[in-house]
Amino acid sequence: MPPAATGTWGDDPYARAVRSGRGPLFLSRGDGWLLPLEVERWCARADAVDLEVLRRCEGGVLDVGCGPGRLVVELAARGVPALGVDVSAAAVARTVALGGRAVRRSVFAPLPDEGRWGTALLVDGNLGIGGDPAALLSRLRELLAPGGLLIAETVPADIDERVLVRVTDAAGRSSAPFPWARLGTAALLRHARPLGWRAVDQWAAGGRCFVALRSRRSRVSRSRSSSAEPAKSTALISSQRAAKPSGDSAVTDR
Repeated sequence: MPPAATGTWGDDPYARAVRSGRGPLFLSRGDGWLLPLEVERWCARADAVDLEVLRRCEGGVLDVGCGPGRLVVELAARGVPALGVDVSAAAVARTVALGGRAVRRSVFAPLPDEGRWGTALLVDGNLGIGGDPAALLSRLRELLAPGGLLIAETVPADIDERVLVRVTDAAGRSSAPFPWARLGTAALLRHARPLGWRAVDQWAAGGRCFVALRSRRSRVSRSRSSSAEPAKSTALISSQRAAKPSGDSAVTDR
């Protein structure tokens, strides 16, 4: 199991950007390569491209790497059970302040209602979490209900790479280095098929590319009486804001 990604996105450059709602912010490599991060879009309301993603969701939704929470907040406004997961205290705080539900934790740590989520989201580059696509895709199969849906955003290019990156701001401040991955659609499908995923849709909008994958029903099939939505007694995370929770803490109902 990959180590929890604490101390990466939670470091100061990212936290400052999330709190202010603006960049510039970058993923940077040691060779000078920079990838601009779309902080302003992440901190805004869900746009038309996001809404098309949410329209395809089924049952309860787990947003992995939820960031400032625009998708979780939009789902909550629609009455859809949704939980954001992020290692950044600033991102979780912003999400719950806006009315969403979120937990500060690595996706590889224990999470509420494992094996019962209807949909998992990996957007805004979060397919790269941990720098090990196979480990992440395997973990998502554990979190989803049998036959559950994964919607992943891919790089709009034919790319399959592992990189060591930092989060860097315009002032030159940066986080500690951490592993990341970048995958185009073809690369994602190559990794996903041997792990029990099948592609059910692909689309592009607003310069962004997406793939919908469904996990094969290798576990006990869902009965007609069961639901992909998580039980509200355990999956709902309080919308009361907590002050700077610890690295593996949840903001939970009391």
